[in-house]
Amino acid sequence: MIGRLNHVAIAVPDLKAASALYANSLGASVSAPQAEPAHGVTVVFITLPNTKIELLEPLGENSPIASFLQKNPSGGIHHVCYEVADILTARDKLKASGARVLGDGEPKIGAHGKPVLFLHPKDFNGTLIELEQA
Repeated sequence: MIGRLNHVAIAVPDLKAASALYANSLGASVSAPQAEPAHGVTVVFITLPNTKIELLEPLGENSPIASFLQKNPSGGIHHVCYEVADILTARDKLKASGARVLGDGEPKIGAHGKPVLFLHPKDFNGTLIELEQA
């Protein structure tokens, strides 16, 4: 069921500074900022040869990233995203095995324009998991 690692997401308090750090210090290719109001974040993607890094900054007061940054003011790894061939089949199999899908259980469109779901971190060794349909 699980496919390749799509990205590792890092919550940051200052997207511009974090983007500059990756571009200038590491020589990485950094995308333009992209607001994702449905998810309460602004994102940039750092393209690596085998995956991506997603930097997340809160967008608005109700952003789920804001509470993460209150606990981790310097930022940190927020979630890991894996690709799946069929997100509804994956969701149903995971729910049948006891995994909890966050929200209403229906996929939303993510930053790549593809359906995504999030799985409860307590069901995956303390790691928030995002599934993205490939």
